[in-house]
Order: sequence, then C-alpha cells, then structure tokens
Amino acid sequence: MPIQPVILAGGSGSRLWPLSREMYPKQLLRLIGAHSLLQTTVLRAAKLPDVLPPVVMVGEEHRFSTQAQIEELEILKEYPLLLEPVGRDTGPAVCAAALFCADIKNMNDKETLLLVLPADHLIRDEAAFQRAVARAAELAAAGYLVTFGIKPDYPETGFGYIEQGPDGKVASFREKPDRATAESYLQKGNYLWNAGIFLFSIATLREEMEKYAPEILAAMRAALASGAAGHMGDASVFHLGGEGMRLVAPISLDYAVMEKTARAMVVPAELGWSDIGSWQALWRVLDKDAGGNVLQGDVWLDDSENCLVRAESRFVAVAGLRDMVVVETADSLLVASMAQSQKVKEIVNFLKREKRKESLTHVTVRRPWGSYTILEEQPRFQIKRITVKPRAKLSLQLHYHRYEHWVVVRGTAKVTNGDNVLLLRENESTYIPAGQRHRLENPGSIDLEIIEVQIGPYLGEDDIVRFDDEYGRENG
Repeated sequence: MPIQPVILAGGSGSRLWPLSREMYPKQLLRLIGAHSLLQTTVLRAAKLPDVLPPVVMVGEEHRFSTQAQIEELEILKEYPLLLEPVGRDTGPAVCAAALFCADIKNMNDKETLLLVLPADHLIRDEAAFQRAVARAAELAAAGYLVTFGIKPDYPETGFGYIEQGPDGKVASFREKPDRATAESYLQKGNYLWNAGIFLFSIATLREEMEKYAPEILAAMRAALASGAAGHMGDASVFHLGGEGMRLVAPISLDYAVMEKTARAMVVPAELGWSDIGSWQALWRVLDKDAGGNVLQGDVWLDDSENCLVRAESRFVAVAGLRDMVVVETADSLLVASMAQSQKVKEIVNFLKREKRKESLTHVTVRRPWGSYTILEEQPRFQIKRITVKPRAKLSLQLHYHRYEHWVVVRGTAKVTNGDNVLLLRENESTYIPAGQRHRLENPGSIDLEIIEVQIGPYLGEDDIVRFDDEYGRENG
C-alpha cells in the first residue's frame, strides 16, 4: 500500500527562544548538522519504500520559508503545500490533510496510508524508523489507528506517555507526569513516550472522525470546499478556507480521536528520538567535549561543565559555569540554568504581553524574494541591508509615511521609481519619495545587496500598499 507522508510544519517552538521566533520557528532552524529539522524530516520520509511526495501542512505565515527549505534539497519534483489560515492543532490539521488527499488528490482512501510526522523532531536511527513504519503499516492495513511509542531511557517529565496494553493495544494516554510518576512508568516497562507520529488509512481515520469528532470532520470539509488552489515553483499550493478552520477549537489528534477509539495500536520503537523541546533536550543529543559542554559559534570557555553555549553574531566568553545555557543572537541573550530551560516559554509570554518584536522576528527577516537585516533603528530613521535573490523582485508598492534612499553595494538593481525604470550598479543610488510607486528587482545571476535608509514619522512594516506581487501577498 502506498504511504502518503503528512508533515506537520506548524508551531513556533517557543522553548528554543531566542533562536526560535514566531516568524522563524524551530522546524526551520539548523540545530544539528547542515539541514534544518524540517529538511531532515523530508529527507527521512523520502527514503521509505513505496512513498509518495509529502503533503506539508504549514501556516500561511511560514509558507515561503518552508517552501524555500524544501526546494533547497532538490529531491522533489512536485509536492503539495496545504496552508492553514489559522492553527488548530493536530486534530483538525490531520483531518484536513486526509480529506485533501482523498477529495482533492483523488487517492484511494482504503489503500492509501497516511504517515503523520512532526517536522521538528529528531530521529537518529533511520533504519529503526523504517522498520517501525513497516510494522505499523501492517496494522494500519488491517484497519487500526497506529501511534508510535518511544521506549524511555530516563524519567522524562516533559513528554506525554502511552500505556501499552495486551497485544500492542493502547491502554491509555497519560499527560506529562511529575518526577515520581515518570519514575514509576519507567519501572513498569509498558509506558512509552508519545512521539506524535501516526499511521493509518484515510478510510479508517475518516470512520473514527465520524464517530468521535464529527464537528471537526464537518469543519474541515467546509475549509476544503471554500479553499483555493494555486501553484508556485515545485509546490502545488492549496489554501484552506478560513471560515471552516475557525469553526473548531484547537485540539490534538490524541484528544479528538486516539483516546476514544477502540482501534488504537502502539508500535514500540527505539529510534534515537527527541522532540528537541528545550535547550536541555538539545544539549542531550549533541556531541560534547570532555567536560560535557556543547559549544557552537565563536565561543571561548574555561573551567565550565555541562553547558550549552551558542553564539550567533559575536564572540561569547564564559568561565566558571556549571549546567548552564547561554544563547546569543543579534538582538537577545539567554542565560539560564539547564534545569530551568523549560521556563523559556515564560520569557516568550512576557515578550508577547509587552508586544516586543523579540518574540516575533530576528534582526534578519526572511522574505520570499530574499531577506532584510535591520542595522540600526531609531524613532525617525532606520537602516537596513536588503538582499534580493537572483531574478527575484519585490512587490510594486508605495509607503505613505516614509522616504527611502537606496545605495547598491553588490550586484545590479532594476528599479521602478514612479514612471522611471533604471538600472543601478555598485555605488549608485536612488531616492523614493513617500507616496511614490516603486519596485526593486534583481535581473542578475548573483545576489543583489543594497543599503536602505528610511526616514519618516512612522517606519512600521504595515505602512505598505501593494499593487502587484509575485507571491500573492496582500497589504501588510
């Protein structure tokens, strides 16, 4: 039976702040090796036998970053991106993916098996993963909803657990336990970490949704019926309808179906798995020096043990630390004890309450055409470095409140400035008055870099009116 991977690439991964941000979440980070967690998930799925190109579920706000990372791999000729206008957790997301495969892609719902994979997890043992999928496929073909349980090797309190009953049936799902309960689970031997990986046929999921979550099924049918299809690059894009998505409250697939159905089975596995849900979890899986330290970036360390120190933009020196996390980015610094690394989420909640941009974006912000980096920001002026990819273009736009000065530092710029179209090369410049339609393009084969100086009473990114956009974006 063919396997259809469904990669869930939503979420913000706030426990890995300051590296993970709302607009650049955990699955897009390169935490281990050359590839991001999303990319390793795509590569892992592609190695399975009888596998179809993955359906990638992602929020509208992460669409272009996700697409860019998948296409960087150059292994998929075409794949579908299923775009969520609002996040509703795994229950509605998986239901929407199943309906999309059956009703839009016209897959046989009894013969196609959906393999649901979180995009932000680590699996080191790919051979064991393939064996577990093969075993789960046998059960799924027999009409079961299969979940994957990871054999625990320590009493983790940050994971949910699955109680395995006779013959591999799921006896119960358990919430994140306290330390004593986690230790008792470990001693009993039939409790497994809940990895959030599932395998089942489309037909089986639909039947159980009809029984236990009919409101989700109806809402996702509405979201599909009111959705819109498109295409960009190697991706076929389907926008789920917002009204249908908003008909249901967020709920996990575990709560919506798996805890209620009598057809739930669990496949125990030892995969070298981690959800990388905290800095401590990341420290556990990375290679360490003789003192148990993980050093990344331009770091100097002395007389320190069991620390994770990561420098993103400058030199970082530490001395005399034990069991600490130090993470530096261009705009933020985290210093925390390893044991308290789960509390990073509280920092993110504070930043959101205060409406601080450190929870939302990095100093460098990625766009479908390239990126911009804020070099300096003051009340009435701002300086950016803008990088435009070869043959990419920004939208035709205007701003009401700011004036812009552009200086080319590398490459060639094609500039629309009102009624004029001109080519600018290195060390040449132009001036864009407020209220003037303008566009920046890179007609060349190398990255275009310009320095932009903005001046005006309001410099927010929402001061933009788009008239034409290659990427289908609206104002703002």
